[in-house]
Order: sequence, then structure tokens, then C-alpha cells
Amino acid sequence: MLALHYMPNSLGYPRLGLVVGKKTAKRAVQRNYMKRTLRELFRQERTTLGAVDILIRPLKAYSHVDFTAVQSELALLLDKLRNRSRA
Repeated sequence: MLALHYMPNSLGYPRLGLVVGKKTAKRAVQRNYMKRTLRELFRQERTTLGAVDILIRPLKAYSHVDFTAVQSELALLLDKLRNRSRA
């Protein structure tokens, strides 16, 4: 449901980029909801991330009904990112 791309940065803190295209969600209301929720989930996790640039791209539209699934998927992806950065 989500694609995550990352690249280390030299700033000392994590940054977030979001790409939600019209092919993913036709209506601006849906796209804005998706960006708003992903931004909030990133904000909650940013203290545990290192100096990295993260790009999150939803592969299909989701609504408030699917929020817990998106939350768990993003947590899983960020855990994988933390494990890779430690190794």
C-alpha cells in the first residue's frame, strides 16, 4: 500500500517528502487526507530516525477506515529503515 524510498543526508535530522498523484486518488480531498495522516505518523516517529531523507508514495488510495493498516505498514517500513541504517 506504501512505497518508501530513502537516502542519508548530512543535516543531522530526518526530512519527509510525500508524493500522492492524481492516479492514486482522484479528488484533492482524498490526496490531502493521505498527506496529512502520513505527515502526522512521520512526526510521531521522527525522533527515532537518523539523518535521512524519506520519500513516501502511497500506491493506492485509503480512507479513515484503513488508517490502522496504513499506520502499521508505515511503522513496519520505518523499522526496516532503522535496522538498515544500524547495519
